[in-house]
Amino acid sequence: MMIPREDQFLTRRELLRTGSMIAAAGLGLPYVVRAAALGRSGRPAASDRIVMAAIGTGSQGTSNLRAFLGFPEVQFVAVCDVDKRHSAAAKRLVDERYGNQDCRTYVDFRELLAKEDLDAVSIALPDHWHAIVSVACAKAGLDIYGEKPLARTIVEGRAICDAVKRYGRVWQTGSWQRSEAHFRRACELVINGRIGKVKYVEVGLPDGSDGPDVNLLPVPEGLDWDMWLGPAPYRPYQDFTTNGGRTIHYQWRGIMDYSGGQLTDWAGHHVDIAHWGLGLEYTGPVEVEGQGIYPKRGIYDVPKAYKFRCRYANGIEIIVANASQQPHGMGTTWYGELGWIHVDRGNTLVASDEKILRERIGPDEIHLYRSDDHFANFLHCVRTRQVSITPAEVAHRSISVGLLGEIAMLVGRPIRWDPEKEQIIGDREASRLLSRPMRGPWHL
Repeated sequence: MMIPREDQFLTRRELLRTGSMIAAAGLGLPYVVRAAALGRSGRPAASDRIVMAAIGTGSQGTSNLRAFLGFPEVQFVAVCDVDKRHSAAAKRLVDERYGNQDCRTYVDFRELLAKEDLDAVSIALPDHWHAIVSVACAKAGLDIYGEKPLARTIVEGRAICDAVKRYGRVWQTGSWQRSEAHFRRACELVINGRIGKVKYVEVGLPDGSDGPDVNLLPVPEGLDWDMWLGPAPYRPYQDFTTNGGRTIHYQWRGIMDYSGGQLTDWAGHHVDIAHWGLGLEYTGPVEVEGQGIYPKRGIYDVPKAYKFRCRYANGIEIIVANASQQPHGMGTTWYGELGWIHVDRGNTLVASDEKILRERIGPDEIHLYRSDDHFANFLHCVRTRQVSITPAEVAHRSISVGLLGEIAMLVGRPIRWDPEKEQIIGDREASRLLSRPMRGPWHL
């Protein structure tokens, strides 16, 4: 009997990707699990499963984990979090789903990547960690579902995009509004001219706050505080339980070392929708100016109120502000020569004239990418190698608007931006804010 050579065997990951290539060639039909590929439990056989791990299992990470566990073709084998309380809870969730005790836990994502044979990861971390972990996962050959905003800085966002492209990975950003029918409907009406030529857009995002006072306490048992900080500057552990009982795991968005606040948290949602309706999702503004109001007390240092204006090369302006300053509040509002359209969560879709909303989009007009389930779209693209509905480059352009607004407010003057070269023109001080120093040994 001829004994096969070792290099004649396909690993489970290679089998999955071979099947993906076949599916992609099959006239673009969606992947369907054949009955013969199912194991006795009714779940897909090992070679047909998408094996995943979760990196970051706080509230958002756990929410995403629960969503992915609802798909029979997905198998989670490991979870990773710098807080062992989080990873223990996530492990229980996974083990209960599969009826065993097999889910492994990690504190350091590098150990997870070194030991596990994965197809994809779900990442939900504070913003200052996004780039380092995402680039490492792309280099490891994994497809990535990553939370918005794409990155803490524009330079870090570009690094993620370049890594995803270089290593041929599928990327899905957690900007799930694109997978909601009423958001897609609003964008199709705008991009097909139902309100005429668009003059400007208003984007309303949540208001900020002063935040709590410093309350230094011992690091909780099970939390690796130095690993939580990672590339951010060292500072003692702050417990924010004085503010509604919430800890650093919730309050980090108010500190500039980790996030740009509500502005950068939500730009990946409503600015993303603004771009989608304008067909500007692969470019950016050419000039940005605005002002922010910063806390005078407490530990927060991100703006609690903000308003900035972005001008694009085609003359359109996008005005971003906290919702209390916008006429329509939260969401995205396009203003055209023939009327306006406003869209927000909760199936909110209104217009200056109800007739606009009843307009039909013809077969020869623009029909935007359709996804009815953000997580299912990611898994389908893992199988077929198609581009997801919110790829890294699109997410990068959305958050770049928020980050440029942040820079313009910090320097206190208008900035000029080259969206092709991704450079600030003629302003060294502002240019330095395109990146942030990383605490060693961390680097991109």
